[in-house]
Amino acid sequence: MSESQIGRVQIVTIEEEMKRSYLDYAMSVIVQRALPDVRDGLKPVQRRILYGMHEMGLRPNAKYRKSAGIVGEVLKSYHPHGDSAVYDALVRMVQPFTMRYPLIDGQGNFGSIDGDGAAAMRYTEARLAPIAEELLADIEKQTVDFVPNYDDSTREPAVLPARLPNLLLNGASGIAVGMATNIPPHNLGEVVDALVYLIDHPEATVEELVERLPGPDFPTGGIILGREGILAAYATGRGRIVVRARAHIEEHGRGRTSIIVTELPYQVNKAALIEKIAELVKAGRLEGIHDLRDESDRDGMRIVIELKRDAQPRAVLNNLFKQTQLQTTFGVNMLALVDGTLPRVLTLRRMLQLYLEHRQHVVRRRTEFELRQAERRAHVLEGLKIALDHLDEVIATIRNARSADDARQQLMNRFSLTELQANAILDMQLRRLAALERQKIEEEYQELLTRIAELRALLADPTKILAVIRRELLELKEQYGDRRRTQIQDVSVELRDEDLVPKVDILVTLTARGYIKRSTNGHYRVQHRGGRGVNGMTVRDEDYIQHVVLTSTHDSLLFFTNRGRVFQLPAYEIPDAGRTARGLPIVNFLNLQPGEEVTTLLPVRDFGAATFLFFCTRQGRVKRVRLDEFSNVRASGLIAMTLDAGDELVWVRPTSGSNEVILVTALGQAIRFPEDEVRPVGRQAGGVIGIRLDTNDYVVAAEVVSPDADLLIVSRHGYGKRTALQEFRVQGRGGSGVIAMKVTARTGHVAAATVAREDDTAVLVSRRGRLIVIPVRQIPRLGRSTQGVALMRLQDNDEIASIAVGLTSEALSPTRSGKEDSESDGLEDS
Repeated sequence: MSESQIGRVQIVTIEEEMKRSYLDYAMSVIVQRALPDVRDGLKPVQRRILYGMHEMGLRPNAKYRKSAGIVGEVLKSYHPHGDSAVYDALVRMVQPFTMRYPLIDGQGNFGSIDGDGAAAMRYTEARLAPIAEELLADIEKQTVDFVPNYDDSTREPAVLPARLPNLLLNGASGIAVGMATNIPPHNLGEVVDALVYLIDHPEATVEELVERLPGPDFPTGGIILGREGILAAYATGRGRIVVRARAHIEEHGRGRTSIIVTELPYQVNKAALIEKIAELVKAGRLEGIHDLRDESDRDGMRIVIELKRDAQPRAVLNNLFKQTQLQTTFGVNMLALVDGTLPRVLTLRRMLQLYLEHRQHVVRRRTEFELRQAERRAHVLEGLKIALDHLDEVIATIRNARSADDARQQLMNRFSLTELQANAILDMQLRRLAALERQKIEEEYQELLTRIAELRALLADPTKILAVIRRELLELKEQYGDRRRTQIQDVSVELRDEDLVPKVDILVTLTARGYIKRSTNGHYRVQHRGGRGVNGMTVRDEDYIQHVVLTSTHDSLLFFTNRGRVFQLPAYEIPDAGRTARGLPIVNFLNLQPGEEVTTLLPVRDFGAATFLFFCTRQGRVKRVRLDEFSNVRASGLIAMTLDAGDELVWVRPTSGSNEVILVTALGQAIRFPEDEVRPVGRQAGGVIGIRLDTNDYVVAAEVVSPDADLLIVSRHGYGKRTALQEFRVQGRGGSGVIAMKVTARTGHVAAATVAREDDTAVLVSRRGRLIVIPVRQIPRLGRSTQGVALMRLQDNDEIASIAVGLTSEALSPTRSGKEDSESDGLEDS
């Protein structure tokens, strides 16, 4: 404190002092600690470590030195903070799983991807990595500014020359006051390609640059999902990139499979990940996992997740992606210091431009330095040439001089030399007087003149400076370039709910009283016709199974009601129940009105696979609607068809637009006509006459005709048959049709009919919940006017309720004998 300040008291409000002090602190953190410089991509502590090691002579070919010595030298001369801050930064620059191109070559324990810390600095050793030399190249040629260190005892570089585009190569992360940076690492070859393209095309767009630099390249590999986040980050400086582990499924035979993880997302702790998976399995949130172990070694990473025999590997893996760090989001925030002091969010193009501007500045200063050195040397050689041309006079002048200073002055006066030239002559060795040495001086002088001309031309033409930068970048790519580690996939980054559900074939049943459930098809085995079936559901009195659908857990179900409305529900949301379980009321899933019942369950895998839906009511009215009109059905349902009074919508079938349809009635009549006789209409439209009915008759089936299939028709009393569809001639819609089955008191009215192929399997369900699975080939093919044969033996007052086909017989276990099937309940636990 000066004498003039002694005794002075300055009054400052606490608010002003807090504001000023906080701003000073904030700017110090921003500029001197947390954020990298866009020019060399380094934070101050990293820059000081590299420069300190450079000054210590720790080149890539030097011996390793103790890390403690390096930290001590950096603390003493450049970085006045704690030793842990310096050592932690040094450790990170060694770790190959942290930096895409490590800048320091370490020897000893520098930590692991399991989160293990590095050994103490007294145990580890380090030296500069070869690629770090590119950051420091030409620093001795006055290419960058030097500033006083913290105590003004020495000087340190404000920025490194950075022949290497380090900010994009190794990325950066840091939290300052009120701001943070998170820049992903990239591949050297791709960054060089983008820089070279920008040099050749200064007006390049982000899209053009992305063609050369497609995205980040993390040191731990992994897979980037989608390119939208990458493009947003490059175009605006901010974006979200979804990174997923690299995993594959291995089969070990005997039904055993494993998920093998070989690469993790960037900055994911492997040990913590394995522990998290184990916790989720123990808590029941991850199903299907039998064992978990880490088989990683020096050859690479290998996490083995053994699955249970009945587990679906893809569903388990998707669940792992959703609930663990096997899939993470890298939030890109490309914030860096511009001109050393201004924090700015940078686009990819701007970041590349600023780096090129820095390199132009460095190359220009290097060229100016080399030009000064060349001109100085040429000036000296000119003096030596003068001395050699007047050798005898020079020798006599020196010999007769009283002192060296006198000789220097006489030479300067006699031959018009500068002090520099005179000193060079006085320092010249006698061997330089030889003829060969004199020739070398002349050759060196001519080479210098050529070099000086080149350097001056370089300084006069900015395009030549860019050409030098371009050449040096390509040399870097040739020397240090390597293959990309992170794969970029053009896929959706969002996991849908169905991705977490095993894809299995299921049987969905719905009773007349509205109980719905799903069961895997393995619960039911094939029997021969004439058997008693098995219990498909425990039903209450006066309840029976009304609808049976064979589908997959990944399909959607459209529920059409008797009142002409439609609802939509994913198949996996239907409760999974045992073979004899009753299920849950359908009103828990659909917003049905009093008296409204589901009359058709339609599984849909792809709403673009079929063009139309064909509707048929119990009174024989039909219509067609495009399928895509039902792709998004709201929870409250949609109107699917306007009905006449007393009529009900019962059948809905997908068609291609050029199919034929066949309608079957309870009294055994059938009509076949082309669907194009029914023009497409909107959802809320009514229908037209499909078949004219006799009194007390009604439609029991409406199916799409297949040329290689039969009409499978079953009566209420369990009689059934197959009839070739060719026996039903094509008619115009609106007729009475032809006979399809001879209806008698023995057979009862027709209960259901469907179209079936030779290799299909039929599922018959009775009103009391009995169920039988029969290969269609075992059902005899008979004529239209016949009664059929017994397909299922029914108990007293029981009747056939419904029939479904679609499951191939090869997918079900064969029975052991016909006698055994007919006498047993056929129960088989899966």
